[in-house]
Amino acid sequence: MTIFFSEKDVGSLLRMDEALIAVDNALRLLGNSGAVNRPRTRVRAGKLTLHSMPAGSLDIGYVGIKAYTTGPSGARFYFLQFDANDGRLAALMEADHLGQIRTGAATGVATRYMARQESKKVGIYGTGWQARSQLEAIALVRPIESVVAYSPRPERRSIFCKEMSQLLKIPVSSCDSPEEVCQGADIVVVATNSREPVLRGDWLLPGQHVNAIGSNNLKRVEVDEKVITRANFIVTDSVEQAKIECGDLAGVVSAGGLSWGDVHELADVVAEKVLPRNSEQDITLFESQGLAIEDVAVARCVYEAGQKQGVGKKLGI
Repeated sequence: MTIFFSEKDVGSLLRMDEALIAVDNALRLLGNSGAVNRPRTRVRAGKLTLHSMPAGSLDIGYVGIKAYTTGPSGARFYFLQFDANDGRLAALMEADHLGQIRTGAATGVATRYMARQESKKVGIYGTGWQARSQLEAIALVRPIESVVAYSPRPERRSIFCKEMSQLLKIPVSSCDSPEEVCQGADIVVVATNSREPVLRGDWLLPGQHVNAIGSNNLKRVEVDEKVITRANFIVTDSVEQAKIECGDLAGVVSAGGLSWGDVHELADVVAEKVLPRNSEQDITLFESQGLAIEDVAVARCVYEAGQKQGVGKKLGI
């Protein structure tokens, strides 16, 4: 019997601490050839675009595909989860919240392996939907004591800071200029949909770790070239996918400032095939693209929690 999980169901069942464990495990499997992930593909029909992302692992127990549309009326996200042993459709989920949590969890995993252990202060660009899960995940893997947030709209910054202060139980304050975000920060997060750099390499300090999550389109550039060239170690979750859609990296590669051979994959970091930090003074950078295997992993969390709690609607398929 196939179970349908609504956005409300997913929000009630999926916890960030469990998502972090699931994504870490999925990436370790991927790094050790225990999982398969395919890059995002896109089909355009006029102003509408269909995006699809397949992946799976026998060890996780499921294969799945996230499919979503974007267009003039907004975005709609769904995830199909199939049993890896018998191929049955185990679950159909609305997947906007699923994607938000798994994106935050991926950043949390990257931060766990790449940021300095004593990191206590976060600076974040962006105060939207994705920014929330970014901070939630980071606060679970490092002893964060304070956050400074910047976005162009003061009213949104104020609401975000109030909500996140209550959620994280630490001070989350607003700043009025983008330069201030980096001042004293151990970890810098860029969570925007900008087409122009919001973080500049001149502002970075030795030892900082940067998570950039918004450049999943060649036209989107969140960080300038100097951020890339100053970074001692650059990681993405999929080099193959980054070549197709990471505007932050692709532009610098095209200009000759970076080679794709110098970009590592997060799965290899988690599997301990590469070491991300040679010195406490190194600047490290994670460019998040979002992997389907991460969706498969957190969808399993939703499905199993739903089975235990009796949440979800049975479908006649």
